[in-house]
Amino acid sequence: MSLREDLIKVLELTRAHNRWRRFEAINLIPSENVMSPLAEAAYFTDMMHRYAEGKPRKRYYQGLTYVDEVELLVMDLMSKLLEVRFVEPRPISGTVANAAVFRVLGRPGDKALIAPVQAGAHVSHTKFGTLGALGIEHIELPFDRERWNVDVDKAVKMVEEVKPKFVTLGGSVYMFPHPTKELANAAHSVGAKLIHDVAHVLGLIAGKVWPNPIHEGADVATSSTHKTFPGPQGGIIFTNDEELYKEISKYIFPWFISNHHLHRLPATAVTAIEMLEFGREYAEQIVKNAKAFAQACVEEGFKVPTEHLGFTQSHMFVIDVRELGGGTKAATLLEQANIIVNKNLLPWDPPEAVKDPSGIRLGTPEMTRYGMKEDAFKEIAKLMREVLIDKKDPQQVKKKVIELRKNYVEVKYGYNIPKEELEKTPIKIPMLL
Repeated sequence: MSLREDLIKVLELTRAHNRWRRFEAINLIPSENVMSPLAEAAYFTDMMHRYAEGKPRKRYYQGLTYVDEVELLVMDLMSKLLEVRFVEPRPISGTVANAAVFRVLGRPGDKALIAPVQAGAHVSHTKFGTLGALGIEHIELPFDRERWNVDVDKAVKMVEEVKPKFVTLGGSVYMFPHPTKELANAAHSVGAKLIHDVAHVLGLIAGKVWPNPIHEGADVATSSTHKTFPGPQGGIIFTNDEELYKEISKYIFPWFISNHHLHRLPATAVTAIEMLEFGREYAEQIVKNAKAFAQACVEEGFKVPTEHLGFTQSHMFVIDVRELGGGTKAATLLEQANIIVNKNLLPWDPPEAVKDPSGIRLGTPEMTRYGMKEDAFKEIAKLMREVLIDKKDPQQVKKKVIELRKNYVEVKYGYNIPKEELEKTPIKIPMLL
């Protein structure tokens, strides 16, 4: 294959992906979202080629006059949005944010209490991921399966008995707020810190429909910036504790990152401004859609194990698909119909079931941003039933999915600058469509 043939193949594959995911598929993965056209335009800049080791105005490289000002602006905007004093925007992912905080608060051999893996703890919280890589022992908090949450009374007793260096809340299956206040009080009583990973719900916090853990006693919060918060892929750390903030910032560079992918910064700033303007409306609709979607799934014959709790208070819910062939089969069949979900462990699954768990996980952030409301999600539930319960050919259902998606291709709750206007400026959107 010649170089030209390779080049054509790369461009064709990229174009095919963009068309599929932006015009033909319905994405229900809770950890994904899309930026607005203006945020994307701000992302594709010369900053992606530059290095900025250190902190603003205290760099080890020259040529960062404007980068420094953008980074300071991101810190100010996110502080205002989240109503906190200190924001560290340099982590390039939520996992890197967790790693830095874990390393500051713990040492090899120390103990940390986390939410159970099957109940939603992110892999970075565990011995299988970042916590294990740092040599910190992971001990799982007791879980109340009836309430789909940490068992508060038992957890408080465990904190008092174990006396960990820190407790971590939050997760990647996160439908109901974790008991931040109660466990923060327990942690502080034994000299421990409480970390809350809000990667999934940062946009809901910004939109004032989910409690901010810093306001409830958490010492520090970590997050990514690309789930319910619809920015570029990246991470942040925020806190009101100045000393803790300073110590964490010293660990970000040079321990966990060198350069922090500078083109993220203007895109994050644009998204923060959008969330200041549109965030409440967007967050409220995300949650409305999740509740209506879960209700519709039950009406179509699916088992939603949190039905007795009102389904969800967040952007996501899970479906028990054991009787439909398991999570791997269900997610694969739906993908063939252009409905994108992910398989997921449920609380009764052993950890080794990760390759074929009992559940699938569904979320509403991305399709809400494309303008879908409750009726559209009810239609998606019907299409899912056709594939998984009625056993219809996914290729036939796919045609209906593409038709539905045609009505939802423009990003809402953000700045939709017309392409012709953008082309008048030095900023372009070099997207292959």
